[in-house]
Amino acid sequence: MDEEHKARLFELADLILAISRHVHSAKVDTAEPWTPLEAAVMRFIDHQPGATATQAAEATRLISSNFSRALRKLEQKGLVHRQPDPDDARRVRLYPTQKAAENLTHLQDAWSRLLVGAVPDVAEVDAVITTLRRIESQLLDRARGGSGRG
Repeated sequence: MDEEHKARLFELADLILAISRHVHSAKVDTAEPWTPLEAAVMRFIDHQPGATATQAAEATRLISSNFSRALRKLEQKGLVHRQPDPDDARRVRLYPTQKAAENLTHLQDAWSRLLVGAVPDVAEVDAVITTLRRIESQLLDRARGGSGRG
């Protein structure tokens, strides 16, 4: 990788972090408060209801103790519930609660208000979403031991 490409990738990561700080702060008073670790776990469970704790911990790249603490807090807040796996009694499945769905609706409203007008062209929004999903997919693939290329 040449220095210019390296600098552009750094700028991309830096902008993602800066935007995420704005997005995170926009949720104040609109939804259940959470830490960044709790947000990572909740996001995975929202996207993958019925996942196991092991799957969620691996996908969020959290060490076991941090993942367990975040999951416990989400349960205490009434955002996640565990359900026994019907195929293996030693395993539990994680599901978002109704309160989590309501919280998600509040976040959707707050974050949409924050971003309205920032990218007025729907096609541009779709292009950015597609690009960010591809980046996330590549990073998840690498975390699971895949090539991360392609």
